Amino acid sequence: MNWKDRITVDPAILVGKPIIKGTRISVELILDRVADGWTMEDILASYPHINREEVLAALSFAAEIFREERFIVLDDNGIRSRPLLYGVGHGTA
Repeated sequence: MNWKDRITVDPAILVGKPIIKGTRISVELILDRVADGWTMEDILASYPHINREEVLAALSFAAEIFREERFIVLDDNGIRSRPLLYGVGHGTA
């Protein structure tokens, strides 16, 4: 899925959060709905002005961001509690 055709960032819309082109539906909103257990059908019924390919593009965008980012696990005091992680499921450095 080439998300670049369907996801955009515009500082004038939702303070520059990644959105589905032509909408005010953010990638974050789609991820929240999926995390809450919504199905594709639930999302499309609630947001009828977007389509399946756009939802998949939002998920592909998020997956790509996580593949490319590095993560540091901090304890409750903000101190690194484990080694630097290279994305989810990619082990430690």
